[in-house]
This record gives sequence, C-alpha cells and structure tokens, in this order.
Amino acid sequence: MSKPIVITVVESMLFPNYGNLYQDKGFEEHMVNSIRKAISLIKKRPAAVIVVEFFYAYSTNYSGIYKSNLEVLLVSLIKYSPNTKVIVLAKKKEMQFINVLNAVDYLLHGVLQLPTSSSQMKALLDNI
Repeated sequence: MSKPIVITVVESMLFPNYGNLYQDKGFEEHMVNSIRKAISLIKKRPAAVIVVEFFYAYSTNYSGIYKSNLEVLLVSLIKYSPNTKVIVLAKKKEMQFINVLNAVDYLLHGVLQLPTSSSQMKALLDNI
C-alpha cells in the first residue's frame, strides 16, 4: 500500500521545509514549484494534503476573475481531489486578503502566518 501524498508548492524563499515532519507522519512528499504542477499531480493521483503559500493579486497578474494564486487550485481540487486537506501559508501583510478564497466553495484545513513553526504544522497534521 502506498503512503498518502502531501504536495508542497514552494514558490518563495519563505516556504518552510517540514519534510521530516511529513515523513514522521507517514506522508510521501511531492515538492513542486508551481500551482500548475500541483494540479497536474492531483489529476494523476489525489493528494491527502497540499501545503501552499498564498499570494494576493494586487494587480491583474492572475488570469480572469481570480484574486489570488490559489483559486484555480481550489477549483481543481473540487473536481480531481475533493478530500484533500489544504494548509495555506501567508505573509503577515497577505493575511488580511485570505477571505478572497471564500469565493471558491472549498474548506481550508488551516491557515498559518509565515514564519511558521513545526509545532503549528504538526498540530494541523495531527487533525488529518
């Protein structure tokens, strides 16, 4: 039997490395550097957890109606991996915009402000 997958989407230098924690919890980590690659992975095999950093679209950097980097991912999860737990990391200045994700009907498992601690991540993983 294969281990449950955790996908980590590392798009900035602030993203914490909790590889040992994921391994201790029995997850197989798949690290990617873009939302597009994460979506490609979940189309092939549903993930138990996705850990991703939130970026608010202060300008029209993201396509169409989206106001963050995560809305396309959440929509894809509804279709391809509806039971995936999503843990969002955000810088302090971005935390005030997390509510834009409410436009997509997908419940987040947790939101942590960067920098995070391994105990914060462990607490979220313990509830999976």
